[in-house]
Amino acid sequence: MASFKEIKSMWTELGMDLEKHDEFLNSFPSVMKEIIATQEHRPQAMEYFTNVVRTVHGQRPYELFEHKKRGGKVFGTYCVYVPDEVLFALGAVTTGLCGGDQFWVPGGEKVLPRATCALIKSSVGSRLDHTSPFCQLADLYIGEATCDGKKKAWEILARDVPMHIMDMPQKKREKDIQRFAEEIWELVEVAENLTGKKLTSDALADSIRLINEKRRALIRLHHTRQSAPAPISGKDALMVTQVAFYDDPSRFARMVNELCDELEERQAQKEGPFPAGTPRIMISGSPMALPNWKLHHLVETSGAVVVCEEQCTGTRYYENLVDESAGDLEGQIMALARRYMKTNCACFHQNEGRMQDIARLADDYRVDAVIDYSLQFCGLYSTESYLVKELLQNKGLPYLHIESDYSQQDSEALRTRIEALIEMLA
Repeated sequence: MASFKEIKSMWTELGMDLEKHDEFLNSFPSVMKEIIATQEHRPQAMEYFTNVVRTVHGQRPYELFEHKKRGGKVFGTYCVYVPDEVLFALGAVTTGLCGGDQFWVPGGEKVLPRATCALIKSSVGSRLDHTSPFCQLADLYIGEATCDGKKKAWEILARDVPMHIMDMPQKKREKDIQRFAEEIWELVEVAENLTGKKLTSDALADSIRLINEKRRALIRLHHTRQSAPAPISGKDALMVTQVAFYDDPSRFARMVNELCDELEERQAQKEGPFPAGTPRIMISGSPMALPNWKLHHLVETSGAVVVCEEQCTGTRYYENLVDESAGDLEGQIMALARRYMKTNCACFHQNEGRMQDIARLADDYRVDAVIDYSLQFCGLYSTESYLVKELLQNKGLPYLHIESDYSQQDSEALRTRIEALIEMLA
């Protein structure tokens, strides 16, 4: 484990703005204490994930720093459509770069309109302010053309850092899957040029199994939340998924499975942080990048428990395994394309798959209500909320649509609306 002296030396070598970064470090412990540490009856195995988050700008970045010193490459990613399997197969490491904190939003607003979603502004601001070691470590940033805000933001960010953009089809026809396979092949070429290595079928098969094991661990974790009472809080479950975007995948899968052992014992004993009969909430919609726990905290301090996230920081991230049976690169790349195109983001036209996901998850997790969440100025999820509302009304499930950002200014107003929903359920 790296010492603080070694970590601070790394920050200096990476060219971080140490004075401004200290502002973030000084505020973060109080957020962790207020939102995470005050929870009661937490699983003991959550200590690992808590420590990862507590030292999020220290220990994991230092591992990436050492990886680079050994000649390895680091790819920074912004979206669940980027196939990590390809990059790990070339000896590289990936790390998430999405910003989830209000601290970085003003930096993003220096170059982006205020009427841009907080995730995009925070992501851009964390790089331009030089206050995220992950942003400083990435050798190449991989963006994606999922929404207009991101497409234009990447153009501005590309003035500061090397970027590769993956185009996203707008539909899910067979020819669209073939087109996305071409995007993956283009990523292979870019990554081969950067790493100086040639992709092989054997290496890709190993990395497909590696990332599938991470997905299997997360599936096992979140399936425990189908029980009543849920053996883990929504905040803790969300935090585990958020850590998945940063942590070493093999170690992460091992630690998640250790957590699952404990949760399954809780299931057998019918134990959890919330009593039986607590209203069960599913949150759908926009992703919640680390450390965005705002909505979960409001729900779980208002008398309910979050048991499922239909989000990119939820089921969209870990559902659907890559077929491991292909024996050559052509088949493996096609298997990757088919798996990633099953992810039902609101960026797609005729997105019936997402409605089917919401209906299925609502049944599987036995939810009492759904909160459909859109980041403010996110046109995709805000517009699609009409279809979500229609779906849930037809199912007879209570529904609440919320638009918010990363600030705390609307927290009490949101709490009033959430408490009204929960009171109705009671």
